[in-house]
Amino acid sequence: MIQIQKDIIEDIPVLHVVKEKIYIEKAPLVIFVHGFESAKEHNLHYAYLLAEKGFRVVLPEIMFHGERQKDSSKMEVMFKFWEIILKTIHEIDVIKNYYVQNGYTDPERIGLVGTSMGGIITCGALTKYPWIKAAVVLMGSPNYEEFALEQIQKLKNNGIKIPLTDEELQKQISVLHEFDLSKHPEILEKRPILFWHGAKDNMVPYQPTYDYYKKIQTLYANVPDRLEFITDTKSGHKVSREGLLKTVDWFERWL
Repeated sequence: MIQIQKDIIEDIPVLHVVKEKIYIEKAPLVIFVHGFESAKEHNLHYAYLLAEKGFRVVLPEIMFHGERQKDSSKMEVMFKFWEIILKTIHEIDVIKNYYVQNGYTDPERIGLVGTSMGGIITCGALTKYPWIKAAVVLMGSPNYEEFALEQIQKLKNNGIKIPLTDEELQKQISVLHEFDLSKHPEILEKRPILFWHGAKDNMVPYQPTYDYYKKIQTLYANVPDRLEFITDTKSGHKVSREGLLKTVDWFERWL
């Protein structure tokens, strides 16, 4: 039987999904990060399939989303997009520490996956945490600075006034550099990473992520099976069932 339990870890609500019979065992851990305007419950189908394979799955609620939603408009939350991302990168470590310190997981068998904004968070976390042994990036982007600049330009093109000066914007973008995986590809250290992206994605552009994948292929020349990119030529900003199943297969293979 699959057990779903709600935990609170330092004020972070999470759903904890695992087979009941291995609840107290050191099961491999997968942390699943949801996307912008989503919530932790929206990815329970991933958690169920992973839990069936023997994983302990934890789905955190991201700041300003779901249970942590504030009385803010969509635009106000959008302006906090990168603040949310950097905060979540920190919280992922808090969550990991909780399950390791309480003996629920093997620190050598921890994976991270996210969709959309969660995929972007996954890329940033890879720059900081060597404890991530395998990762899946679903519709995410490793290009923090480039993507942030594109977002700003899109807002300006749509006539939306940004409540920050150009100097303040540049300062915020400069903070992203250390989390920008495209600037630090060597930090992957040949860890297994799977990318899935729809070619028709109009939210998180497909091409820059694919270009990054092509760029880092040389780093995986001796272990090519640890790096994979799945292009769905028909999909936009929605992961297909193939992407779901490949995610489960990836962690079953590498964790």
